[in-house]
Amino acid sequence: MRFERTDVFKADYRRLSSADRDLFRAAAREFNQACDDFTVAKDPSTWPSKLRVKSVANAPGVFEMTWSCSGPDGRATWEWTTFVDPKGRRHPAVLWRRLGDHKIFRRP
Repeated sequence: MRFERTDVFKADYRRLSSADRDLFRAAAREFNQACDDFTVAKDPSTWPSKLRVKSVANAPGVFEMTWSCSGPDGRATWEWTTFVDPKGRRHPAVLWRRLGDHKIFRRP
């Protein structure tokens, strides 16, 4: 799955500790595979339950993924976007929006 990152996401990532970055990267690998599976099956049950993928309240088109539930609280927000390859073919992609704890939901 292709992905892009907002500048805010990049800044959020830089603020994480190295241990938190490792946790996020591990979850992102699993998330990436689940995205591939979802785009084929179009079935929400393809999301691994431990990632707790769901819509963000009051933010249409924005979703959240949990990358850590117990110390630290780790969340990421994202949305579907489209990548156009050099031949003009369109492919689903993920735009990572925010990364951190529950505070990211103030401006997801």
